[in-house]
Amino acid sequence: MAFHEVRFPANLSFGSVGGPERRTEIVTLSNGFEERNSPWAHSRRRYDAGVGLRSLDDVERMLAFFEARSGQLHAFRWKDWADYKSCAPSQAVDYEDQLIGQGDGVTTKFQLSKAYVSGDVEYRRPVTKPVAGTVKLGVQGGYQAEAVDWEVDLETGAVRFFAAPAEGAPITAGFEFDVPVRFDTDAIQVSVQSFQAGNMPQVPVVEVRI
Repeated sequence: MAFHEVRFPANLSFGSVGGPERRTEIVTLSNGFEERNSPWAHSRRRYDAGVGLRSLDDVERMLAFFEARSGQLHAFRWKDWADYKSCAPSQAVDYEDQLIGQGDGVTTKFQLSKAYVSGDVEYRRPVTKPVAGTVKLGVQGGYQAEAVDWEVDLETGAVRFFAAPAEGAPITAGFEFDVPVRFDTDAIQVSVQSFQAGNMPQVPVVEVRI
């Protein structure tokens, strides 16, 4: 299996249905109490790309993309319109959006990530597919210039500073990102008659681990 660094057409993913999925194992004890555990440290997202198709031209583009990926064989980038920024959807990306690490005077490589906070609980999601030209970094509240102070690996989401940030210096980042996914089927059935009547084909897509 390979990963193709190409994005599913964003205008086709717009309007798709999907979101994060968790796996929870629940055991009910004899006294009625429960024990709950999850084998997953991170959620996995699922989508239905068929909902975003609006014309037969869209179907043709989707089929071409499906064939080029050989069905489930090759993974690709997907824009989740509900969650594709380091900030709120209504805001512009800023280099202080997310705290991604703290300098120790030695480490030069840091992983992009996004925090999801509710109350005093935080979940931090690794970001492995940033969008080219959108990544911004800061150290100790000061803006850092790409190609002058740092570089980013767009295939892994790792950023590397040319000089290690000072000990205790907060490292912040802002970015847009895609979700690494694959098709979750090797067969897509399209009926021209039913499509024109409003019955969209189902095109399941599932996130892959990178």
